Amino acid sequence: MRKYLATAGMVITLIVGGFLVFDTVPVVETSQAEARGTTSVPAYTLDFHKAQSRGPALRLKSALLVNYDNGSVIFAKNADEVRPIASISKLMSAMVFLDQQLDLDSTITITQEDCRQSSKSRLRAGYRMTLRDLLYTSLMVSDNRSTRALARAVAGSYEDFAALMNGKARQLGLAHTSFVEPTGLDERNVSTASEVARMLYHTRSYPLISRITSTSNYRVKVYNRRRPVLKSISNTNLLMHSPYDVLAGKTGYIRASQYCLVSLVQNRTGERLTVVALGAPGAMTRFREARKLVDWGFKQI
Repeated sequence: MRKYLATAGMVITLIVGGFLVFDTVPVVETSQAEARGTTSVPAYTLDFHKAQSRGPALRLKSALLVNYDNGSVIFAKNADEVRPIASISKLMSAMVFLDQQLDLDSTITITQEDCRQSSKSRLRAGYRMTLRDLLYTSLMVSDNRSTRALARAVAGSYEDFAALMNGKARQLGLAHTSFVEPTGLDERNVSTASEVARMLYHTRSYPLISRITSTSNYRVKVYNRRRPVLKSISNTNLLMHSPYDVLAGKTGYIRASQYCLVSLVQNRTGERLTVVALGAPGAMTRFREARKLVDWGFKQI
């Protein structure tokens, strides 16, 4: 297996507002069980033999519903169509980041470059945060500045980090998944509904990703020039307000992808389904269509 390691005591030098900022991100020598994935990734094959194409009417460009426990596909719509996946890309970013086994309690500073084309973020250039809190904001509220800072902590540049993401995709056998940057803002970050489902499956080897993406609300600590400030964040995955337990997932949106969602949900009897909804015309539509598909799917198993 190809493995990427950060250099111990790596020092990243960046220019912020005319000042040099030095952030040292040490590598943890001991394993962090909550963070890293398994050393050997188990195979996960989707079985389309019993897949239905005549399920509920859906306002989605691509969709997939899978029995998580055996890989049996219950419903598929354009499941192998390559499409932009927007911030679902951050699931791959998180896996690549955690593979490096960096000290999650070390800090890094948000830079002006991290803030480019990400006006909705509550994080400003000059804010300093732990890698752990940056990962929470990246996955829970899809913060692009956080994701870029994590990418720099690993590779020093967004482009080099994207190369690691592509290496990870090949390692996982995701032949139609590729990335040009870590956030998903670029429409050239693409995958298929089938491979998005498999991507989510592989994140389950990283307990911290599952923990973060199944968390409804959280508080992160931001260090600015004045004093530490606690900021509350809420998960963008509104399936958490359904009768089902959300065990993992990620939302996404750019104009080219429209609204996207992947989630692993569990009902009261412990049955689990992976739902992928790509290309919904509205923010709430993706949740309604995913909920419709999941409600129907649990009746099929």
